[in-house]
Amino acid sequence: MPELPEVESARATIERGALGRRIAAVDDTDRYECRPHAPGEIARALVGRRLVSVHRRGKSMWCETSGADGGEGAGPALGIHLGMSGRIVVTDADGSSIEGGDWLGGRYGRVADQPDRKPEWDRFTLTFDDGGQLRLFDKRRLGRVRLDLDLSALGPDAQQVDLAEFAARVGRGTVAVKARLLDQSVLAGVGNLLADETLWQARISPRRPAGELGAEELAALHRALLAATEAAIARGGVHTGEVIEHRTPGGHCPRCGAELARATVGGRTTFWCPAEQR
Repeated sequence: MPELPEVESARATIERGALGRRIAAVDDTDRYECRPHAPGEIARALVGRRLVSVHRRGKSMWCETSGADGGEGAGPALGIHLGMSGRIVVTDADGSSIEGGDWLGGRYGRVADQPDRKPEWDRFTLTFDDGGQLRLFDKRRLGRVRLDLDLSALGPDAQQVDLAEFAARVGRGTVAVKARLLDQSVLAGVGNLLADETLWQARISPRRPAGELGAEELAALHRALLAATEAAIARGGVHTGEVIEHRTPGGHCPRCGAELARATVGGRTTFWCPAEQR
């Protein structure tokens, strides 16, 4: 599932290629992806406007829009959630494209390179008046597009939270620290792989009660989260983490060589080094 780094790559793709272009048409006919909006509702709200900025908090992303027909004022915000495997593709009039979002894996690293790609996997499309497009490619159809999304249930962005707020939110209670990291109301953006990578870097067991972590351990965990997030953004996704490729039955810690332990923590399959993560 896309985590903060993958959503950041999608956000950066929109920022790089889609801002300032007038929206001439909208395909919002996928009732499931665009629920609760009826077909045509998003189109009526957006045609004639421009995307003026794009933002992200955790795994949620939204675009601010201009006034109608480029006029003054602001239009509705366009919220886009990548779901389990979504990618954003932005094309120019000549068909050249840039894209970002969930790692596709396998032989083909780009949507445009997939020979078995089907048109219906583009679940939502903005067509600009220059002929280019912004498309949400979502093979599994688990993404979401809506106007004026509600972010009130989300905690602060995991990439932006400072140490004081991080410690106050994470370092409390008897729940396992990994479960605390995964709670989007505590921090927005951390998923299963980023949590395992962060805890491995900080040498903290995912099963430790969050409230038992000391100030130095919380500071180390905060540093590890920021480092793991920045590295994943730079390298193309959470799958590039140092311990991630070793998260398999019989896998070994890439630092000390100990066999990784495996259990369910916070409802998610979890791997950690029992020799180093205490």
